[in-house]
Amino acid sequence: MANKLLTFIFLLTFSFSAIGQDDLLSLLGEEETTDYATASFKTNRVINLHSLENTAGGVFDFKISHRFGFINGGYQELFGLDQAYIRIGGDFGVTDRLMVGFGRSSFEKTYDVFGKYKILRQSTGKKNMPISAAFLATAAAKTVKFTDDYDHNFSERLNYTFQLILGRKFSDGFSLQLSPTVVHRNIVATSDLAHDVKAMGIAGRIKLTKRTALNAEYIYVLPDQLESDKKNGLSIGFDIETGGHVFQLHFTNSTSMVENGFVTNNTGDWLDGGIHFGFNVSRVFTVKEKKVDVIE
Repeated sequence: MANKLLTFIFLLTFSFSAIGQDDLLSLLGEEETTDYATASFKTNRVINLHSLENTAGGVFDFKISHRFGFINGGYQELFGLDQAYIRIGGDFGVTDRLMVGFGRSSFEKTYDVFGKYKILRQSTGKKNMPISAAFLATAAAKTVKFTDDYDHNFSERLNYTFQLILGRKFSDGFSLQLSPTVVHRNIVATSDLAHDVKAMGIAGRIKLTKRTALNAEYIYVLPDQLESDKKNGLSIGFDIETGGHVFQLHFTNSTSMVENGFVTNNTGDWLDGGIHFGFNVSRVFTVKEKKVDVIE
């Protein structure tokens, strides 16, 4: 009887001790935390498409994107190396959730601006969220001269893109995202073409080593919205991270590096060598340091 009583007292004491320890940890702030998924992709771009990632708050991301000509240009064009298209731009993280950016492309002499807001962040722990989600809105203006004699107004140079980015980092080595997209074109070539083009982008990343990864993306445009000679966008790339730089080497049938172009205006065909070799270079600079609370 005495042994049973001692056992009961021991178990009761241990239970209260455990409860007391949990209460103490709670008072000390060591309660369950939320762990957010990071580095689903190396940068805020997969190749052409925006990725799940945002530029961090207070950070400026300087970007140079480059495409050579089509490989099927043959030896006379040095398999595309004689030609070049370039976009120079910058992305800035207003907060960790909100980023803005701008750029200028040599293709069709296009200026573009965008805003991107992360609606949901994939997380585990105290707050469990299975996916990340972001909303992207862009505007672009082509400043190349019109080839006809019609008196065009400025609004006819404009187009807009709205995109929802939904994705998940399934493991440390694999991420996948979907990008339902609507592109609005203020002017189209013929009256039977749609001003609003609906498309679905899909992109993925496979981590190869700590600093390298393989990326791919495909953009499917719904039927009967484009000219017959236009193609869906397909790109395959290889990321290399070197400190503050990320180099993205890739092959793509998209000449343009802004949404309206690489969604609705691809003329390259992978099956006959209509492929560009190109690269993106990303370099980040911390413009505004984050405040760190100091406990005295």
